[in-house]
Amino acid sequence: MPLLPGAEPFRHEGGEVGVLLCHGFTGSPQSLRPWAGYLAERGLTVSLPLLPGHGTRWEDMQLTGWQDWYAEVDRELRALRERCTRVFVAGLSMGGALALRLAAKHGDAISGVVVVNPANKVHGLTAYALPVARHLVRTTKGIASDIALPGSAEVGYDKVPLHAAHSLRRFFQLLDGELPQVTQPMLLLRSPQDHVVPPADSARILSRISSTDVREILLEQSYHVATLDHDADRIFAESLAFIGRIAPGLGKEGTAAGG
Repeated sequence: MPLLPGAEPFRHEGGEVGVLLCHGFTGSPQSLRPWAGYLAERGLTVSLPLLPGHGTRWEDMQLTGWQDWYAEVDRELRALRERCTRVFVAGLSMGGALALRLAAKHGDAISGVVVVNPANKVHGLTAYALPVARHLVRTTKGIASDIALPGSAEVGYDKVPLHAAHSLRRFFQLLDGELPQVTQPMLLLRSPQDHVVPPADSARILSRISSTDVREILLEQSYHVATLDHDADRIFAESLAFIGRIAPGLGKEGTAAGG
């Protein structure tokens, strides 16, 4: 099945510091590609995989579940760990939830976590109807392109497959119980005006994790897909500064790798 334009995975061989970027539910690597490019240009080793069932047709996603999406980022993380001395995980929306589970499961093998508008729950009456509704209705309306910046668009599905949404709900429930296992330094960036993930999700995550080195930044001018929005440059710069503080050899390694 051909990929949607821009949905291709991205990988860059850089220095000894690696970053795994995880895209969101029904989205694609396109939503994080500028962020990946920014980090790659500064000498980091970057992996931005395409999650199974994404980037093609919503019908393909209907056949996948959270175990498939998590297995993909877990594989990418293990490959980065073989290549790099320090590894960070980052993600947008559901990608943030995937990054948090990696942090909970891999412990000290991950040096830090960066999440943008991370999701923690499927909200509304839809959530309670999913176990039955998914057998009666195949899709509901899409959630892509919640962006304030005119002319900016996210490559994603215009429909949400309900089987996949049901699996996502199960994943969030599982992850919520694992959040206390997250101990790594964390940078959480969120948009007060987010029409997909409410502020309660970030608040819940911050209240559940065990990390003591935590910074929260508000992205006042952006909606949900903030990595393609007005605050994108701030996300990129703040994440690089966060990584550089925890892995202080970054500049030297990056210069050597980039040259």
